[in-house]
Formats: sequence, C-alpha cells, structure tokens
Amino acid sequence: MTGTELDRERAYLAECRAAMRRMLEDARLNVVVGEHVAGDRYSAERLGRHLKSLAKQLGEEPDGPAFFGRLDFGTGEHAGRRYYIGRRHVSAGTGRQPMVIDWRAPVSRVFYRAGARDPQGVTVRRRFGWSREPVALTGFEDEHLGRGGDPGATSRIVAAEIERPRVGPMRDIVATIQPEQDELVRAGLDGSICVQGAPGTGKTAVGLHRAAYLLYTHRQRLERTGVLILGPNQAFLGYISAVLPALGEVDVEQTTVERLLARGPLRGADSEEAAGVKHDARMAAVLRRALYGRVTAPVEPLVVPDGSYRWRVYEEELRDIVAGVLREESPYGVGRERALSRIVSVLRRQAEARGRMIDAAWTRRMGRAVAAHLDAVWPAAQPEEVLAGLLGDPEALAGAAEGILTPREQSAILWARPPRSFRSARWSAADAVLLDEVAGLLERPRGYGHVIVDEAQDLSPMQCRAVARRSEHGSVTVLGDLAQGTAPWAARDWRDHLGHLGKPDAELIALTTGYRVPAAVVEVANRLLAELAVDVPATRSFRADGRLRVRRAAGHGALPAAAADAVRDALGYEGSIAVIAADGALDPLTAELRAAGIEAAGIGDGAAAARVTAVPASLAKGLEYDHVVLVEPAEIAGTGARGLNRLYVALTRAVSRLDVLHARPLPDWFPPPA
Repeated sequence: MTGTELDRERAYLAECRAAMRRMLEDARLNVVVGEHVAGDRYSAERLGRHLKSLAKQLGEEPDGPAFFGRLDFGTGEHAGRRYYIGRRHVSAGTGRQPMVIDWRAPVSRVFYRAGARDPQGVTVRRRFGWSREPVALTGFEDEHLGRGGDPGATSRIVAAEIERPRVGPMRDIVATIQPEQDELVRAGLDGSICVQGAPGTGKTAVGLHRAAYLLYTHRQRLERTGVLILGPNQAFLGYISAVLPALGEVDVEQTTVERLLARGPLRGADSEEAAGVKHDARMAAVLRRALYGRVTAPVEPLVVPDGSYRWRVYEEELRDIVAGVLREESPYGVGRERALSRIVSVLRRQAEARGRMIDAAWTRRMGRAVAAHLDAVWPAAQPEEVLAGLLGDPEALAGAAEGILTPREQSAILWARPPRSFRSARWSAADAVLLDEVAGLLERPRGYGHVIVDEAQDLSPMQCRAVARRSEHGSVTVLGDLAQGTAPWAARDWRDHLGHLGKPDAELIALTTGYRVPAAVVEVANRLLAELAVDVPATRSFRADGRLRVRRAAGHGALPAAAADAVRDALGYEGSIAVIAADGALDPLTAELRAAGIEAAGIGDGAAAARVTAVPASLAKGLEYDHVVLVEPAEIAGTGARGLNRLYVALTRAVSRLDVLHARPLPDWFPPPA
C-alpha cells in the first residue's frame, strides 16, 4: 500500500464528505421550501414527512465512513467503471455518476457476491479500513479477482471488523455481509423466508439489513403498508435500535409482540398451566365458538313502522340473510353490518314498490330500527366483554370448549373470582393474546407489507396467529433458532410454526457459520446441542480464536467473589462484559460486584452503553458481549423444562472470552475445569 494511493483515497473521502454536507444543507432547505409548495393538506403532510425523514437520515453520520468498498470493473456491462460502495448514496450533482453508491443498489450486489471463481466482471475489489475515534481512513486491501486466487482466502479487514470488540448497541454489518447472508437480505418482497440461524450467524443483522433493503427497493409500496420488526423484549430492541438509522432508515416500527397486542394495562397473572392453555392454538377454536355462538336464528318477524306503513320481514327471510352472511365467514363485526345492510335493502325494495321516496334520512332511520332488532339475533360485541364472559362463566366455557379442552384445562383458565364487570378485569399477558384473537374475529387489524420476527421460535401458536393477522396480505421474514427456544411453548419444528404464522410454504434456510462466536465457545455449545430435543445442524465458527475457562468455586457462597475476580480480569481487555446467571441468583452477584468497586448496570439501566452488565439468563437472548462470566450453569439448566435451552443461550453470548464459574457438578458433556 503506497502512501500516495492512500492519500488519494483520503482526498476522495474529503470530497465525499463535502458532498454529503451539501446534500444535508439542500435537504434542510427543502424542508422549509416544501412547506409552501404542496397543493393540498394530505400532499403537504406526506411531502413534509419525506423531506424531514431525508434530512434526518443525512444528518445521522455526516462525518462517518462515507464508503467501505470500491469496485473496479474490467469487463461486462460496467467495463472501465469504478464505483465506491457505502451505507448511503452520495450525489456528485445532477447528471453525474454518484460519488458513492448505496450498498442496496443492484450494482452493489457484486461487491458481496464476486469471488475468485466468479469475478462478475470485477478486476479489483478494494476494502477500506477505518479507525473509530476519531473516524479516519487508515488503509485498504485489494483483491485482484481477475487473476483468480484462493477462493477460500479471508479478508484481513473483514476478519478484523467481525472480531472487533464492542461496547454499546449492535452495529450494522454492511461492510462484512457474507454471500449467503446477502442472498437472504436481497430476497424478493413477495416471498416469505424462515432463517434457522445458529448463534453468531448474523440472523438478526440479516433481518435488519433485509428491512433496509426492502424499503430501498420497494419504497413506494412499503411506505403505504409499512414494515414491522418484532423483537423478544425491550432490552433486545434497545440493543438493535441503532442499526437501521445507520443504514438510512428511520421510520420503521420496532416493538415486541406484547406491546403490539396491548389494549390496556396488564395487572393479572396466570399459573404456568393456565398460560400454557391460553397460548395453545386450540383456544382460537374456543374463542370463535364463544363469539359466533351469540348469533341465533331469528324466531319472529321484523316489523318497522314508517308513517302509515308497516314494513315487514318474515323470520324465514331473516334466517336466510343471517345464514348467508355466516357462510361468508367474514369478521363478526363486518358480518353484523352486512346482515343489517341486507335487511335494510329488503325494506327499501318494499318501500320503492309502494312508491315511497327513499333518501339518506329514511335509510338512517330504518338502519336504527333494524339494529335494535338485530341486537337480539347478532349482538354487538367487544373483545373484553366476550373473553370475560367466557373465563368468568363455567357453563359458557364448557359450552365453547366442549370437545376441544379437557375439564382440567377448562378449570385451569376459569377465573376463581370473576370481576363484577369486564371493565374491572385484571388481564394477564396471556389474556392479551386472547383479546387480540377476539378483536381479529370482530374486525381485521392493520396489515403490514412486511413483518420481520426475531427469536420467532419462542412465539406461542396464539402469538403466531396474531402476527399472521397483520401479515395476511404481506410477507414475513422469520428469524430464530430452535435450539434457543426457552418459552414453555417454544417451537420444535419450523413447519408447524410457519403454519401458525400463516406462511406454511415459506422457504426454510439454515445459517450455520458463526461469525461472532469464536471456536472455543462453539465447541462447548455444540456439545450441549446434542442434548437438546431439536433437529438443527451444528455450528461451525468463522474464527479460530476465543478463550474458554472453566473454574470451580469452593462452594456456592464463594461464587460472588469468584465472579468479581473474573470481571476484574476481564476489565483488562477491550470490550463489553456481562455476568449471566439464573434470574434468582443475580442480585447477590451484583451486590458483590458493587462492593468490589465494579459498577454493573442492570439490563434496563442504560445497559447498552455500560461496560459491565448484569444479565438474567431469561433476558440474554439476542444480546452479545465480548467477555461473558457465566455463573453456575447447573442452576440455569434446572430452571424449568427448557432449562438446557436457556443454558445454550447463555453459553453463546460471548464473542471473545467465556469464563464459566460453578460450585455444583458440571454435566459430562462440559469441558473439564482449567
């Protein structure tokens, strides 16, 4: 690498940054000007949102790395051209070739897919190295693809970026996307995919980059219908929150299933058995039967006075109308409106046959009269009222659940002390899922053009149905790992799960190369994988580094002090540190760390920016740390039927070093203590 060539690249970087500042100034000016040019209120609001979003995107990182790669083409469609590839487009001015091309553009695909065996017209692929604080271009690395070479060679810059220690939220991987990841990122919008991803394979990053790619490629369509990202918990969402803004996307909805479904405060609690029944897919049939069981056959004619006339619809015709609407299987509320409308149409035909003048006031008056009659046949309903009526009434529950739930299961979900009214009910988290099911039976919820579900293996069948309702006319990207299923209802087979998600034909792809988890950690995780009741391939590590230390404490009471010693040692290295333990064991460990002068943040206490974090095993999923101190594996493994899966999650959070501390015996598959 010559100093002159590096100087030329730095000079080009300076030109790019100046161009980005001009783009930002122009975008901010357009926000001001745009307020005065729109023709109507709707257009003004839409234009304003677009311009402000663009200004925000450009303002996120004006002095950051403007590009991470370069392509020099020797043959093909782009022969003789040179393109710089970056996180976002940098314009050189109207009519001129962009200074930097967005990584999502069609030509950028070659940067990720070209290789020694298939150069795709590229003679040289250049990767750039950057320092972080301050951000500066430090070097570059060239691959001369036109000359052939070793197809298995690993880029030094890519390896350094993958292995780089981190503190704070998750970063994008746009500079290091591997070919198999890029294929998933750029999969079409109309198809649904399910990614079975082993720890460290980048499945979460793939999902986030896929969201950014789809918004870039199908901007107009997805601006109307939206993209929804569902994560397992708020800690996880906080961890990934910086990725999409760094990629230029700031208007993507990110939430949890619980928040998506929330209709009000959740103050109730269920037993484990009750929650299991409520999350079971059979509850959908029970709720449907309970709701539509309210519809009864008319037993008397409808008579509506209208001045000197009496319009009459006999019960046989009413029964035919109600039965016809039920056969259409429309949402309950829509069906009621259809029945009402059709009965009013019968009255209108009678009135018109008598020469009656029909106007809007007459139609409204007839509608009110029919609605009053219809209340006895097809009563209006609210989700809370329906569910409270089911869970608070043994006879109603028995009728709706007959042949579906056993008497014991009915008893498990029946309220011991029903509230006076559904308005005073203390709903549980599982009840929120049931309420959403009833709401979906009443009226279709808002749909999204694309839904990305991370850690999807832990969704219950009823939660899957809630997601399916919101993606009925869109597509989904399902991300997860059956081995990391820790919920009582966690999936053991993706095909069953995809059926509940409404996408039984989604393509299933497995990612098995762990880019972030080192070989030393992968080895012990694969030993545990053989103990789990799931059929997933073993992981192989992209990296040959990493350190695993197993230490036995003198007794359970010695574990907090041993953990403090391990953290002190870890502080001598660069990067983030986590102490992971069974949920009930975390408080004494945290107290010991603080007594030793080590400040450890809790998972919700600004942990994203903390150097040391105390993490309960139940919330470790999806997170990663350079150094993990894992305390008493046997205690984690012993927490419920999915304890071994929870241990598998905890073991695979380390991306550089893993210290395992224990007082209780370790299982046979565990490596011996150091």
